[in-house]
Amino acid sequence: MGYVEEFAESYAESYGEHGAAPLHSVADEQKHLLAYAPLVKRIVRQLNSQIAGAIDRDDMEQIGLMGLLEALRRYGEPDAAFGSYASLRVRGAILDELRRQDWRPRAVRQQSHKLRDAVRALTRKLGREPSEQEIMSGLALTPEAYQAYLLDENAELIASFDDVLQESLSSDSAPSPEEQLVVRRSLEQALRGLDEREQRVVQMYYEFELSYKEIAAVLDLTDARVCQLNKAALNKMKAVLQGA
Repeated sequence: MGYVEEFAESYAESYGEHGAAPLHSVADEQKHLLAYAPLVKRIVRQLNSQIAGAIDRDDMEQIGLMGLLEALRRYGEPDAAFGSYASLRVRGAILDELRRQDWRPRAVRQQSHKLRDAVRALTRKLGREPSEQEIMSGLALTPEAYQAYLLDENAELIASFDDVLQESLSSDSAPSPEEQLVVRRSLEQALRGLDEREQRVVQMYYEFELSYKEIAAVLDLTDARVCQLNKAALNKMKAVLQGA
């Protein structure tokens, strides 16, 4: 089974399982929380590299553990597919708290929107996607400012993309096998629309919970290039999933 099929199957199985939700004893919940605590730590480490200390790391872990506990209570007894489901719930809980706290100051949001419009104008002018150097030169950005802009754009997009995935998991009752198949095929279709490097970035980010810096080291790319690939991949997948 290839990566596309494995990724889609894990999320389709998660989608199909969580509605059963038998209750755990307190002892079982503690056991499962301890077993999956490393998953929470990986996601916190991953997100912490993208939000520039907007929330204290310990607080993020507490929020993530609450998301993990909710996942356990919704899902039932953990199985091989639980990790994918829990990752989505943990990430979603942290991103929800970031949004609740309005973690991006108004001035930062305004600057991000201004740069986004400038990049679009440059793209129209060139008739193609500009390179990193063309963006930095055309917008008079330092490498550090460009990296900050990309991280901000990606954090916003990840939150939006995770919302789409959360919607596919929000049913209060277990869907039929036919509905599970629809979810899996939609994900497969979305993943197949990506080129090879985009697929690898999505896999390393969502399946292996690597940070952009770690992905950049694996693929021998700059952090900025990984941000670009991730942004392109998530936009493509989001469009497919919303149209499914």
